[in-house]
Amino acid sequence: METVDSRGVKRVSLEMGDVAPDFDLPALIAGVKKRFRLSDERGKNNVLLAFYPFNWEPASEQQFTQYQAERESLQRLNIETVGICVDSIMNTTVWEREIGPFDFPLCSDFWPHGAVAEKYGVLQPAGPLAGAATRTNFLVDMNGVIVLRKLYGREEVPDLKQTLESLRRIGQ
Repeated sequence: METVDSRGVKRVSLEMGDVAPDFDLPALIAGVKKRFRLSDERGKNNVLLAFYPFNWEPASEQQFTQYQAERESLQRLNIETVGICVDSIMNTTVWEREIGPFDFPLCSDFWPHGAVAEKYGVLQPAGPLAGAATRTNFLVDMNGVIVLRKLYGREEVPDLKQTLESLRRIGQ
């Protein structure tokens, strides 16, 4: 859905039932730099896209260490976790070395800055977090359709158990 804000800027807001925009970003997977393309997961996995504002924040560390700890549970539900942040891949590499390793992709939406977050309608346009992604989870099913969308506060750690309950209710 496209809206126009008070400054006349077009904003996209993706909702449940929308097709998730494809993207191709540099990613770090278990300490190895690779690329991640959402369309490569179609027909294979549901994908939990976890947008987050910045590396080095306590909430981001808690969020992703929780996802790593629950990786087997997520894989049993055929869900691949993908973190997406506007920080550079070099920054993400250092952060992942300190708190990881993570066996799922951590993507850098650094260049062009925040382009994927903007496609998903979660790039902050103004204020102290201008240019950062809002902490948001999207679950994209195997057909590329968004089946769950939840926004969180900057310091709020997404409750993975609540997300898994929501998935069970919608039949995932």
